Amino acid sequence: MIPVAEAIQIVLSRAPKLEAEEVSLTESLGRILAEDIIADSDLPPFDRSQMDGYALRADEVQQTPARLSVAGESIAGKGWHHELQPGTAVRIMTGAPVPAGADSVQQVELTKESEGVVEILEPVNQGRSIVRRGAEIKAGEVVLRIGDQINAAMIAVLASFGYETVQVSAQPRVSVLATGSELVSVSQQPGQDQIRDSNNYSIGAYAKLTGALVKLMPLAGDDIGILKKQIGLAVERSDVVITSGGVSMGSYDFTKAALRELGAEILFERVALRPGKPTVFASMPNGALVFGLPGNPVSVSVTFNLFARAALLRMQGVANPLLAKEVAVLSKALKGSLDRESYLPAQLFTNDEGQLLAEPLKWGGSSDFVAFARATALIVVPAGTGSMSEGERVRVTRLP
Repeated sequence: MIPVAEAIQIVLSRAPKLEAEEVSLTESLGRILAEDIIADSDLPPFDRSQMDGYALRADEVQQTPARLSVAGESIAGKGWHHELQPGTAVRIMTGAPVPAGADSVQQVELTKESEGVVEILEPVNQGRSIVRRGAEIKAGEVVLRIGDQINAAMIAVLASFGYETVQVSAQPRVSVLATGSELVSVSQQPGQDQIRDSNNYSIGAYAKLTGALVKLMPLAGDDIGILKKQIGLAVERSDVVITSGGVSMGSYDFTKAALRELGAEILFERVALRPGKPTVFASMPNGALVFGLPGNPVSVSVTFNLFARAALLRMQGVANPLLAKEVAVLSKALKGSLDRESYLPAQLFTNDEGQLLAEPLKWGGSSDFVAFARATALIVVPAGTGSMSEGERVRVTRLP
């Protein structure tokens, strides 16, 4: 067995960077940037009013009430582009350009206008309610970086700086394949000793969260000939192939044998991990990567998120593709493992004092996918830790 950290580093070292492609702004949500995004203008592009009111010289309204002639009006999209003269003010709206010569804006609630004269009822400090040109971003600055995943807020940034199209990483092509003669399609009524396939769907869903293009392969049963054929087809058209089941030491566990017969280089096949010890990672002759995950649904979720997720994100250029770790306090005791690092399902919540708590879920082992469905995080228990008590600090990692 190899440690989890070593297995992750092997995965990352073998994950190739995919090429970039150009997509339209409207198709870029969720994609990974393959170029730095540069501001093509100052933001704001002019001195901008933060509120409705009057643009004026602050030193003229230190003694109030003060009366100023209204010289004009500046509104968003149509500014008043003249020099403000002494003794005058300009009516201004939120977002509108502040005219030259004005150094402050007094909010409209503290003014009274009548017949072309505005009465300023309270003094205003110089610079009040004005956002200066370039205060947010200067032209030429990097505003988003290679490896950022584009979210809805970033769409506004791209649009504001003229990115009608954007360079993003190509999406990994992923084929998903479940093994096991006990599996039947989700549309079938299981017979005696059978269960419906769930791993294909959970793996596919997790892979889609990384931005991958996913194809679900037909079930392979426990036939090494069918398995070899299915893996061979998947490898030809995929960057990554993810199988589930058939990786232990039983008489019907054929995944490793099939991979070796197809010329795969097995990079690791057992990890000091609970759950998920019999996890396989291999490289095919054409460069495609293969993850052979255990068959139990909870082990599938844990091993996918530790290993396959990291590879898929690294292939798209994400700088830090690993699940982030935080520190929480155990809300009740749990058991660890003496020889393996444990990743145990939990729910996170915050108590009245603002302290992050981790509550281990009661579950029946790595096949208990119903209990695991309620998990929002994994508690990380170091190898050699037989148990941990309520109130101890633990590392946790949030599930996608």
